[in-house]
Amino acid sequence: MVKPAALRQAAGLVTAEVGLSQRRACRVVGLARSSWHYQSHRRVPTELLTRLRALATKRPRFGYRRLHVLLRREGHTVNHKRVYRLYREEGLSLRRKARKRLTSGVRTLLPAPSRPNERWSMDFVSEVTAQGRRFRVFTLVDDFTREALALVVDTSLGGARVARALELVAAERGIPQLVVTDNGPEFSGRALDTWCYQHGVKHHFIRPGKPVENAYIESFNGRLRDECLNQHWFLSLEDARRLIAEWQVDYNDVRPHSSLDGRTPTEYAAANRGLSLNVA
Repeated sequence: MVKPAALRQAAGLVTAEVGLSQRRACRVVGLARSSWHYQSHRRVPTELLTRLRALATKRPRFGYRRLHVLLRREGHTVNHKRVYRLYREEGLSLRRKARKRLTSGVRTLLPAPSRPNERWSMDFVSEVTAQGRRFRVFTLVDDFTREALALVVDTSLGGARVARALELVAAERGIPQLVVTDNGPEFSGRALDTWCYQHGVKHHFIRPGKPVENAYIESFNGRLRDECLNQHWFLSLEDARRLIAEWQVDYNDVRPHSSLDGRTPTEYAAANRGLSLNVA
């Protein structure tokens, strides 16, 4: 069904280009003359639009659904359809790169976790400072609560550093039942193997070249890249540590998570604290 706005535009082109009268132009395109002269009396939601633009500017990689959650948190009584309309009218829509279609194969996936601290996933992300100094970020998440447990930033992150980071997190929230990693040298070396053995933690390696088998951390790394690393120009290693630490707090305590029904990881963890598993 063609919208009246499009028909009015078509009738206007017919009038301007062909020279027909308004009456004949409306008849040609199938538009009622009353619709031609209609003027919308809808009140412009100035306050809502201003806040929507501000949130979209602050969080340029958030879509309209997450922006809608943030607006509702602030007390705006508005449904997601109206937010979507305003979002489109203001030209705030995200532009996503088209992904190549890949052939599907057999996947070995672990069952979904059922409680906090049951399974942690970890990986590395690389970035570079404004001076061209390359650094890495060690990322660690709880697969059930989606909490970002650790984001360690440094130029060199070996297995011993990974084990120390795990020990710090475990001292605060307990030992996980299982950790999931790829087959990188930092994870397959003696340091992490010793830590897992000492604490009775199972270590699951995904198959080489199958990052989808570590989907939770891959999804998190994508959000880290999209919403933090790609949004900043890091002046130094210290600047990177500060900005990434701030983003970690925002991710855990403010950012609505679609798979958690719009709740933050911190809220979801608090709601499920009674299920927490401590293997220590």
